[in-house]
Amino acid sequence: MTWPFENDTSFIEKKIASRSFRRDRMRNLFVVTAIILTTVLFTGLFTLGAGITASTQRANYILSGGDGHARIIDMNDSEYATISSHPLIREIAYCRKLADSVDNGQLSKRETLFWYYDDVGMKYQFIEPTVGHKPVAENEVIADTTTLELLGVPEKVGAELSLELTIHGQKVTRNFILSGWWNSYPGVQYGTIVTSRAYMDAHEDELVSTFSQDHNDTGTITGIIKFENTKNVERDLATVIADSGYSSDTEAPNYINAGVNPLYLSLEKSTGTGTILALICILAAFLLTGYLIIYNIFQISVLRDLHFYGLLKTIGTTDRQIRSILSRQAWILSLIGIPIGLGGGFFIGKALLPLLIEQTSFSAAYATVSPNPLIFVAAALFALLTVKISIRKPVKMAAKVSPIEALRYTDSDTAMKGKRKKRIRSGNLQKRMAWENLGRDKKRTILVILSLSLSIILTNTVFNFSNSVDPENAIQNMINFDFCIGQSSLLDYYRVSEESALSQSFIQAVEQQDGFDYGGCEYGCKSSYKSETTKQAYNQQEDGSFSTYLYGLDPLLLSRVQVVDGELNMEKLASGNYILEGAYVGTRGDLDKSSLNHSVGDQVQVSCNGIVRDFTVLAHVVANEANTYDWVGSCFFLPSEVYEDFTCNNYVMSYSFDVSQGKGPEMDAFLDEYTKNVEPTMTYKSKSTIMAGVTDIQNMIVSIGGTMAFIIGLIGILNFANTMLTSIFTRRREFATLQSVGMTGRQLLKMLRQEGCAYVLLATVVSVPLSLIGALQVIRPICKQIWFLNFKLEVWPMLVMPVLLLLFGLAIPYIAYRLISRQSVTERLKVGE
Repeated sequence: MTWPFENDTSFIEKKIASRSFRRDRMRNLFVVTAIILTTVLFTGLFTLGAGITASTQRANYILSGGDGHARIIDMNDSEYATISSHPLIREIAYCRKLADSVDNGQLSKRETLFWYYDDVGMKYQFIEPTVGHKPVAENEVIADTTTLELLGVPEKVGAELSLELTIHGQKVTRNFILSGWWNSYPGVQYGTIVTSRAYMDAHEDELVSTFSQDHNDTGTITGIIKFENTKNVERDLATVIADSGYSSDTEAPNYINAGVNPLYLSLEKSTGTGTILALICILAAFLLTGYLIIYNIFQISVLRDLHFYGLLKTIGTTDRQIRSILSRQAWILSLIGIPIGLGGGFFIGKALLPLLIEQTSFSAAYATVSPNPLIFVAAALFALLTVKISIRKPVKMAAKVSPIEALRYTDSDTAMKGKRKKRIRSGNLQKRMAWENLGRDKKRTILVILSLSLSIILTNTVFNFSNSVDPENAIQNMINFDFCIGQSSLLDYYRVSEESALSQSFIQAVEQQDGFDYGGCEYGCKSSYKSETTKQAYNQQEDGSFSTYLYGLDPLLLSRVQVVDGELNMEKLASGNYILEGAYVGTRGDLDKSSLNHSVGDQVQVSCNGIVRDFTVLAHVVANEANTYDWVGSCFFLPSEVYEDFTCNNYVMSYSFDVSQGKGPEMDAFLDEYTKNVEPTMTYKSKSTIMAGVTDIQNMIVSIGGTMAFIIGLIGILNFANTMLTSIFTRRREFATLQSVGMTGRQLLKMLRQEGCAYVLLATVVSVPLSLIGALQVIRPICKQIWFLNFKLEVWPMLVMPVLLLLFGLAIPYIAYRLISRQSVTERLKVGE
């Protein structure tokens, strides 16, 4: 801005800034690189943040059954027509179930649904053919790839397939042609086949809904609703139901089954305080990292050019004009570096996103991130903020320096101002000079040390977290043995019944395999109990009893249960008068205290198959994924002999076993082959496959954390390299003076290398204690809170990183020395004359 009566000097400022910019190429290279790396950090962080949010949101929608604010299910055509006309509804999908079930034998392990979806329904269900087209003709269908694989249908448009359907209880077989398919979503435990409107119209007579009479699913319509916004979804849904003449009361004659998508409930949408604090800490760390190098580079540049700025001041250049010259250079460098950093950071974040998504409850297939302009705007603003903060003091220093002070300045002026050496100390001269050179500009030295220390601390933190991932600890609540076999309906769909029993032939086949060690059976059935002291608040039946599950455990399985309270007395249990009550523990090891329905010593009356028996609660034991299949608020355990005597049931639900060391892969291959070709209705789970998923968490921490540590380490090394190179180049006349009075080139190189090593030594002295404090005071408490972590202190990164930095401490001074040695001593002495 030019004030009234002030000359417009903007053209001159641009000219000086441009020429000064072109003259200082080394500074420009370092600053641009620093800005690129800083921008990469911000862009990578925002890309991962946006990607994980979008990906987990999409995965949650898919795994919860689709998008949409609310759903109304089991409607007929009349009810759908009434509901869909309500003015509060912005968009509604028409989805119709066309069969009770799909009964092809190949699909026995995977429930498959036969639907018609309109275009809105397909959008909300995330169904879009990746190959082919949506079904149009009466005999056209699309399906997910897993369903096609199980049916043995090739992924080829026009391929024929036959479906065995149950429609209103009647078995029919119909032939179709494949018009397209989409990739199956990992974690979705059911298959979907979608046909055309033409098919639905052609079979309208058999698709009349009779749900209100016999609860048969064929012909029922589901309406997936979206309102104008998500502010009052529950209230809007209630209004739609009431205005349409229906009720949400299950006892009302006009009851209609409606519900809000839980992903749109207010509790699900809040961002945790811990997440916000973690994001703030990461942003602050990246700001500090960028500040340390950009500030240091500009400060060195200004100090080196202080003579130049002093000369400008002597000819009348104002403070504002000098600020403008330096700021122009900073913004030009930002204009070069930020776009490159934005592109690099986005692609790095996009590459790392699948690794991060895999460690949530979702698969990398859900990983999705688009080049959202907000990502680039936010990253660019933070990068600009970092540059602005970093150049503020150097620019102010250049603007405020007096001409006389600037003309007198040399690099040694900052060394211990006001202090004089009273005597020359004995000892190695090169070593003393190296240490004293670090004290010339203490602030600069501190910034370089902090920058190097950050890389050591972050690398050590990454490896401490990685080393603390404990697969054994993580899977202890998922499986207690090497393998567990059972019917697919039990292990995949948690149906505890005689129909889900394990075949004896499968158990015998396993026990005959080489490497089989020992195993035991678990029995189970539905039952109920009554108790005057129970705290259970739901699943109560009309007679006052509570629905529950009763399990019988062979001695081997019983010996591995984890006791929460009470005692595991085998003699008392064998008497048939005592029972163990399950205390629910999730896969992450968190105990649900509300599941402790009784106290040890309480009496419960258990009913099963018309037989009633009184038991005393002997202890509470952990009920988790390893021994419980369907949690209904309670469960109980008995020894298998007592269980069979009481229930008169002898069918086995699952069989758990261990194998000899090194025999796991062979058993895994046998079970895979057996369940595919011999008994397809059977399945298995193994400790090794579950543990592999936890090991992936370790790889993710190393990949993402290691990438960030590498970039921050690179910034630290750049800061160190810039400081050393600039210091050596600005002192080349001083070095020439030393050589002119007898110092050899070898002695000078030794001094410079010792100076470089001193930076590394000081960074190590700073970083090692901070790394230990961070590990013990920060990482260890975090490990206690996270189910798959078991704190283990890693020391070797603190020792290896300084060694790697030491190599740079030796190499960089050597490179700089070789560059300045191209000039003779005489030529260097003439510099500045």
